[in-house]
Amino acid sequence: MRFMKMAVGMLVACVAASILLKGAEAMAEATDDVAVIQTKFGKMVIEFYGKDAPNTVTNFKKLAKSGFYDGTTFHRIVDGFMIQGGDPLSKTPDNPNVGTGGPGWNVPAEFNTNKHVLGVVSMARSSDPNSAGSQFFICLGNASFLDGQYTAFGKLIAGVDVLKKIGSVPTKMDRFGREKSVPVERVVIEKITIVPRDKAPKE
Repeated sequence: MRFMKMAVGMLVACVAASILLKGAEAMAEATDDVAVIQTKFGKMVIEFYGKDAPNTVTNFKKLAKSGFYDGTTFHRIVDGFMIQGGDPLSKTPDNPNVGTGGPGWNVPAEFNTNKHVLGVVSMARSSDPNSAGSQFFICLGNASFLDGQYTAFGKLIAGVDVLKKIGSVPTKMDRFGREKSVPVERVVIEKITIVPRDKAPKE
């Protein structure tokens, strides 16, 4: 009889543990959010590298949730390399200082082992490794020369076709005559929203 009670007790404990585990998994799923970038070309969905670049991801989510990115543009497009956006100065058409703006603070570098390949999202910065703020870029192809030198913090899980459309927008030389990267039409980031993964657009 005593052994039967022990067996029943163990069974109850196992069931309780199973319920707790499922609850934890459900909670993890509920907090597994992604970013949706909306443009006139369609939507792109970013999965975050939260474990590899936690502060960068937190900063990006904070800016997105505040509406910081809404109305900014992808102001720099380099064919076969990347598209860059996130500068608040780009909200004003033809602002000569586009490319230098930020949120008013910097995020320390979180260099990691993630590779800069098609669809990877990384932080733009100046020559100072710790100068990233709000500007980011999305790779149009293999850019391995950036590995370990820029903070990769996510990758596209939907919208690669949209990325390629943006990457194909015609460009002109920048005002310094050094790089053919200024899009001839404004590629506006209409909105960036943070949503649960299961609510995001699929491929």
